[in-house]
This record gives sequence, C-alpha cells and structure tokens, in this order.
Amino acid sequence: MKLPVAAGLATAAVTVTLYPLFEGGAWFWSCFGAILVATVAGLAVSLLGARPWVAPAASFVAVLLYLTLVFTPEEAWLRIVPTKDSIVRLAELVGSGFDDIQRYAAPVPDDPGITLLTTAGVALIALLVDVLAVRLRRAALAGLPLLALFTVPAAVVTEPIGWIAFVIAAFGYIGLLVADGRERLSRWGRAVVVRRSSGSARGAAPDTERLALSGKRIGVTAIALAILVPAALPALSPDPLFGFGVGNGFGGGGGNIGIPDAIAKLGGQLRQQRNATVLTYTSSDDVSRYLRIYSLDIFDGTKWTLAPLRGRPEDRVSEGPLPPTPGLRPGVSVKRAEMRVTMSEDIGTLNFLPLPYPARQVEADGDWRADRSSLMVFSTEDEAAGMEYRVVTEEPEPTLTELRTAVTLPDSDRYLQLPDGLDPRVAALARRVTADATTPYEAAVELQEWFTQAGRFTYDVRASGSGAQALSRFLLRDRRGYCEQFAGAMAVMARLLNIPARVSVGYTGGTKIDNVWTVRTHDTHAWPELFFDGIGWLRFEPTPAGTGGQGTAQVPSYSLPVTPTADPTAGPSAGPTSDEEDTGQDAGPVRPNPRQLDRDLDGTAIAADPGRPVAVKAGIGAAAALALLLLPAAARLLVRRRRLGRLTRTAADGHAAWAELRDTLTDLGMAGEPGETPRALGRRIAGRHPLGPQAAESLARVVTSEERLRYAPTPSASGPVPADLRHIRRDLAARTSRWRRLGAALAPMSVLLRVRAAGEGVLDVFDRLEGLRLRLWRTGRTGARETAAAARRPGAAAAAGSGDSGKDRTLTGARR
Repeated sequence: MKLPVAAGLATAAVTVTLYPLFEGGAWFWSCFGAILVATVAGLAVSLLGARPWVAPAASFVAVLLYLTLVFTPEEAWLRIVPTKDSIVRLAELVGSGFDDIQRYAAPVPDDPGITLLTTAGVALIALLVDVLAVRLRRAALAGLPLLALFTVPAAVVTEPIGWIAFVIAAFGYIGLLVADGRERLSRWGRAVVVRRSSGSARGAAPDTERLALSGKRIGVTAIALAILVPAALPALSPDPLFGFGVGNGFGGGGGNIGIPDAIAKLGGQLRQQRNATVLTYTSSDDVSRYLRIYSLDIFDGTKWTLAPLRGRPEDRVSEGPLPPTPGLRPGVSVKRAEMRVTMSEDIGTLNFLPLPYPARQVEADGDWRADRSSLMVFSTEDEAAGMEYRVVTEEPEPTLTELRTAVTLPDSDRYLQLPDGLDPRVAALARRVTADATTPYEAAVELQEWFTQAGRFTYDVRASGSGAQALSRFLLRDRRGYCEQFAGAMAVMARLLNIPARVSVGYTGGTKIDNVWTVRTHDTHAWPELFFDGIGWLRFEPTPAGTGGQGTAQVPSYSLPVTPTADPTAGPSAGPTSDEEDTGQDAGPVRPNPRQLDRDLDGTAIAADPGRPVAVKAGIGAAAALALLLLPAAARLLVRRRRLGRLTRTAADGHAAWAELRDTLTDLGMAGEPGETPRALGRRIAGRHPLGPQAAESLARVVTSEERLRYAPTPSASGPVPADLRHIRRDLAARTSRWRRLGAALAPMSVLLRVRAAGEGVLDVFDRLEGLRLRLWRTGRTGARETAAAARRPGAAAAAGSGDSGKDRTLTGARR
C-alpha cells in the first residue's frame, strides 16, 4: 500500500511550486486537505478489495464532501452532505474564481473563489495521478498531470521558481517512481530459502536494494544537475520587458493582444541584477522626460489595472496628430519638444511605445494606434523591439494661478472609484496630511511632500504585497516600499480627497551618456498622475529619490512646495510663479542611482560604466572553470603536505607514510586490493616496477614501519621520513607515461575516489531512512511467520536444530 501514499505525496510535493501565485498560505492547506482526503479514500477502497474503478469514484465523492465542508458548510446538510444550494454556491465560487484570476496578477489574494478553484484543480490532479500510477500501474505516465500542475507557476510568474520548491517537487515524483519500482520487483516471484540460519526461519524477500539504490542515485544526480547547470550558465538575454500578463484584450487592426500586468512586472525589473539598456533617445531641448507605457485607471482593492483600450482606424499615428490631450483647454501655455527614440532589440515582446505625456505626434513604422482617453500608443501587429521612431510632445506649462484655480472634474468618474473595504484610517490620514490645503492642487503638493520627506518613508525594492491590507500596512506601519507602493498609495489617497488619479508605468528619464539619454532596466518606474480640469493630467513624484531611493526619479517643478521669500515682491522661492512663464520641466538635480552610478552628486553627467567587456567576462569564466578543474589537484597537494608535516614532527608516524604511499600508487595507476598487506604490496611493487637502490630502501622502510605499527607490540622508534616518499614517487613516476603523470598531477584518482565515496555515503542515507522499522512490530511479525511455518513443516524443529549457522542463501523463483 505504499504506492497510493507515494502518489499523494508526489502531488503534494508538486503543489508546493504554486507558492508564487498566492499571497498567503491558506490555499496550500486547503489543497493539502483535498489531497489527503483523495488519498485516504482510494487507500481505503483498495484495502477493502474493491474493483480498481471504484477507487476513483470513491475519491471523487470524498473530495466533493471535503469541498462542501470547507467552502459551503452553511448550505449543506449536516455541513458536509451536498445539497442543491451548496452545489449552486460552489459553482458561483468557481465562476468568481475565474473572474478574479482574469483581474488579478500573481500573487493573488486568498479569496474563496480562487482558493476553491485551486483546491479543485489540485484534487483533480491527485485523482489523475492515482488512476495512472496506482490503478493502471503507469507511474511514469503520472508525471504528465504533475507536469501540467508544475507548468502553471512557470507560465504565470515572471521570476523563476525557487530551487527548493523544484527539489521538493522532483523528489516527490522520484519517490513515486521508486515506490512503483519496488512494488514491481516484489512481484517478480517469491524467495525460496535453501539454507537457513539459526536466527531466522522465514522466507526472504527479493533483494531490491541495489536496484532501488541505483535508481535513487540517478534521480538525485539528475536533480542536482538540473539545479547546478542552469545556475552556472550565463543568461542569453534579459528578462522580457513587460512581456507577460493576463487580463483584458482590446481591438485594433483586426486583432487582440493581451494587456500585461505592468505592476507585477515592475518589481521584477527593479530587482534584476543585470541593468540592461532598454532604449536611448535625444530631445531637441536636451531635457530628460519620463516615458510612459501604461496608464492604469482601475483600482479593484488589490491591483491597479487598465480599462479596455480602443484603437480606431482614424487614430492611427500615420494619419496625423494624436487625439486632443484630455482636459487641456486652449490658452494654457505648452512647451513643444521633439524626441527621437531607439528601442533595444533585446526587450522581448512589447506592443506599446514608451512616450512622453502628452504626445502630440508620433512617426513610427507599422500599424500603431492611440487610445483617445489615455493617449497610449499600441499595435496588435507590430512590436517595439528594435524600432526607431520620432515623437513630438506639447507639455502644459501652467502658472501657479492656473493650478490653484483648477477644478478636478475628469471625463469619467472611474478615476474616483475606490473599492469597498478600504481601511478608514487611510482616509483619515489623507485628510490629516492635507489639512492645510485650500485647493486640490495644494492638497496634491502636500501629499507628495509627505511621501518624499515628512512621512519618513524608506525606499526598498524588496518590499512586496498588494491589496487593501498591504496598503494600510505600507501607510500606517512599515512605510517601506518602492515606486509601486508609493504611486499606488498616493493615487488612492488622492481619490479619497476627490482628486481624480491614475497610475502610470514606464521609465524615468534615464542618464545622459555622450549626448544621448540612456534608459535602462533599473529606470523602470511607476508614478501617479492627477487630473486638473483645463490643464489635464499632471505627473507627481511621491517616490523618494537620491541614494536612498530611485536615483533617476525627479520631482516636477510645478509640484514643488511654494515658500515665501525674504522680499515679498520677489515672488515664491520655489515652484512656478503666478503670472510669469514657467519652464514646466523637472527641477532638482538628478541623484545617483544606487544600482548605476552614472552621475555625480551634483547631477553632472559622467561616463557610465558599460560593464566588463565580453573578452574579460570570457576570461573570468575560463579562469573560474580552470580553478574548478584544479580543485582535486589542490586538495591532493594539501593532503600530501599535511602528511609530510606529520612525518617531520614524528618519524614514527608510519600510518601517514603508508596512506601517502597508497594514494601515490592510486594516482599512478598501481593501486592494489584494499586488503593487501604491506609486505604483499611491497613485493608487488618491487617485482613489477623495479626501483633504484635509494627508492627500494625507502619503500622497505615504509612497509616495515607500517607492519610494526600493525602487528608489533611496540612500534619502532625510527620510521620513514618525507624524503623516502619523494624518492618512491619520483622513481615510480619515471616508469609511467607522460599522460599518466599529468593525470596524477591534475586529476589525482585518490581524491576523485574519496569524492565518489562521500557522494555514495550521502545517497546511502536514503536507504537507511527507508529501512527504518519499528523493531517490536518487525519482531512480532517475524515470530508469527516462523510459528506458522514450523506448524506446516514436519520436522522443522529438528532441521532448525541441526542446520548450519551460516548466512541465508536465497533463490528467487519465477512465478508460474
């Protein structure tokens, strides 16, 4: 009955790999309970001797009862027996689970619908594994449903699955194969005892230890290689940029593309060790600008997502200017600039163009279209990788008076919508932070000031979590996060103050290198945009910059707090003037990025470190590989020096000399049997490999010293010295080939054999653990079998009394 248990454990082990998809851990215990119920039900049916097809049916019924008890106990009879209402409720939860999966991106919350859907899916996998491995005796084929379960996180999450989870899953499958193999071998036949010892009179089972041990060694070796080899290989390309996601589709050009989860991808980009170049650009005014890719306008309580986009044929960028800038009225001053952008070819799939906001005209090859409400430019046929395009932007330059008198009436109330269940303390905090503000613009500036300075927030890319609880934790307790948390939190607080807000995702302006602005992976950024009627959407920057934040983040000049100057007639010392023309550009020096120090502290551009040249990287890799190959030689030298040192301190330490002699013979291909006596070894070496007088005398001294240490009552006061071993090694090496001497120096067999023995010892632990049994239980069963066997065999007692006391010998008879 080990096979059903192994099938259940294998499913549970592979289920562990789903951990990146969920925020909490309740999903795992729910899935584990379903696996346990299905396994116990199938095992019980097997023990009762029912037909094979009964077990899957019984397991299915047991799982249904379990799901009813866990998810719909109120609608069920006795809280476990399904009823019509409970079945309908389960179906509703499954439907809501599918909807939530389409709306959320990993990690998703432990909502009942998602948890039920996951539990039911894992239970289905457990049933399939049981049918294939236990009922149909196709354990290897059971790997297909397990592989299907494993590919779910591999296809959804952007980061790779942790190696520990992979090892657990792999061992689960190998354990299933081992259990199936043992059960098959045990059915080959019964053991016939032809010679019995006095300590045991029962029949012996077929010896499957060596076969099982070989299978386990192969499995462990394969898992180790699967982990170590990919870790040692260099990445061929950077992680695809925003290249994956679930969610909406939108029409345009007769096709659909998936809208990726930009927020989920954002953290992965910032945490990458490699800071790859994404794009470069030049601008007519030589000013850096944020480049927006996505505009997220829906907050469902867990994630910021996009509303469906629409790309009309008349909104193709090739048809002329882009649609009018939403909310911008005539008369507001704008600054016109032209940019030329070159995208890297290694960014992966990207169907959106990174653009400054608001863009007025775009010249790009392909069928690119603009969404009227957000001015995002996308294509259902073309990709941005490797493209070169021109963009003209017209950025509003509002005066302080225009900002203070602007009202906040968006085109749609969706920019004010918030889900139910938000912590009321967040709304109270937003009101308290902006208590001194008299206009929406001043409230926005005070919010930004609170995030960047007064709130004492800490920038940390290791922070994670989303949803209402994570928002409350970020604002009220931890105050630690990166641009995702800062942008989303400010947008929520702005909506709580009735200021329309959305979250944009794209890149900061990057770093200027050789008169070209370079944007890299670590410039990936998120920021809030707030709406002011007559001016439109304005960017704010709540993420701390500088050495303690995101280095290339910049606070726009119009959002700087206005402070009075000593001379009241001189105007404000910061921020735009009330009537004079404002530059409209980002103010403040660009602070150094902790990941790429491309600028001095004063903001002066310096040459960026392009990284090590390919030749240097290849040389480092070759040196590392050479060092790895020379590890056995280094270990052999260390062992030899330690032994010779012991001989120097005490000449009577013949064991060290003997061990060194044996290793020398092994390295030169002259090793004998492990049990060979010192005298026999000396005779063999002297007979097959004649030595010079000095080396022969040294060999005799080593052999004699070892014999006296083993057999004499007291060891000799004198013994071999390091020179003896050097004489022997030099004479023996002279009688071998050049390749043998090179191998003894670079890959000494004595070290390799010890490594092999250590590995076998580690692998043998699995067999020792598997062989553990309760001694009393084993003894009881042995006694019962011996009694039954003695009763069936006449004269068995006499045979046992006169039998040989030697070890049992068994023959495995074929089943007829």
